Amino acid sequence: MSVGVCVQEKRGELPQFRLVLLHDAEGKALAILPANSLLNLVAIWKKTERQLQPVKGEDASRYFSQDALNFPDGQAKLLSLKLFIASECLQHEQLELIEPHSGLSFIAIVEQLEMGQRLELGLTLDQITELQPEGSDTAVISKAVERFTVLRIQQRLEDTLGLPSLPPTVKKIIMLRSDPEAGVKELVPVVKLDPSLSAQVMSWAASPYYAAPGDVHSIDDAVIRVLGFDLVINMALGTAMGQMLTIPDDLPRGATPYWMQAVYNASLAEKLCRMMATDDRPLPGLVYLSALLHNFGYLLLAHLFPPHFSLLSRYIEANPHFALDAIEKQILSVTREQIGSWLLANWDLPEPVTVAIRQQNNLEYKGEHEQYAKLLYLSNRLLRQQGLSDGPVNKIPDELYQELGLNEDEVAETLQELMRNENNIKELTKILGD
Repeated sequence: MSVGVCVQEKRGELPQFRLVLLHDAEGKALAILPANSLLNLVAIWKKTERQLQPVKGEDASRYFSQDALNFPDGQAKLLSLKLFIASECLQHEQLELIEPHSGLSFIAIVEQLEMGQRLELGLTLDQITELQPEGSDTAVISKAVERFTVLRIQQRLEDTLGLPSLPPTVKKIIMLRSDPEAGVKELVPVVKLDPSLSAQVMSWAASPYYAAPGDVHSIDDAVIRVLGFDLVINMALGTAMGQMLTIPDDLPRGATPYWMQAVYNASLAEKLCRMMATDDRPLPGLVYLSALLHNFGYLLLAHLFPPHFSLLSRYIEANPHFALDAIEKQILSVTREQIGSWLLANWDLPEPVTVAIRQQNNLEYKGEHEQYAKLLYLSNRLLRQQGLSDGPVNKIPDELYQELGLNEDEVAETLQELMRNENNIKELTKILGD
């Protein structure tokens, strides 16, 4: 029997540990920790006095895809690098080492790891959760800000944070969004009074994505004939809010651009919503707005915690398998979903939007507007599988399709149809991001 067959038979029974390639001016190093743990970079920096950083995902994939690593000699050479190992590694005679970017997997024996430097490398999701402050989202955000600034919160939180106020045009649009009697007749004058919004609306209407028949000659034509009330009002809100905060420079390497992720999620979530049975489906316009703003809290994290946002980016790079909200809790004690939904609620956006954004990663949520949140969950996970949304790629539960009344095959076809529209999506992304 070949060695490869023997290894395959044993793997399912062995504990799994993750390989993370690190580097600094002194050279490469390898961290080994339980597969389901968060790599604690700060622990490495403190104990080693080296500023080791994770390599980019594409570089890790290329490095661990070397043919030699499929054979014992190459694997032994890999483990001759400087090793930082979690103490759990030494509790097993054999263990399976995996690398998520490349898919590399092989068996190691404990003797190959004994020369490594033992560190408390890993944090489980339960350990992270235990350390989080308790209370409402407002209380959690307050504690997070207190932790990273010298400010003492003595006034309303939104003032202390130094966040920009809403422009008058956006306030008017929010009022229209919340008015069930409002329509195109009320919206067009608001658009015409704002030169920037007028230019955007004309650009949207002329975009190939909407394939308007004939030329678009006026704001009235763009709103009434091409885009419609819901689309204009939701895109205007989404872009105005997104442009109030600067997209950070120090994003995780390989991250999906902010506006591309927003447009793909908004487009797919709305399509999925329209596939649901008419009797109990959410409002497609609010689903579109929720998905367009689903990552708004990410911009807020960069705005509020600039010195720590770089650290957050390095942790995300080093832990591609780990839920983003768990990493944010560990580094900042607050998540993008908490802070994004909180601010949007304070800006009086519709409740289905703020609930969807807050609960978009929580399939256990049962309450009002839960279908909005579940549509965001589904669209985001489907796009992660295509490399068009950030976060770990996990299997989507079959029950989710059933709860939303969606057919999995039809959803897959809708996704592929959206993917075939790539050029028009990119054009719309460029317009929204300007």
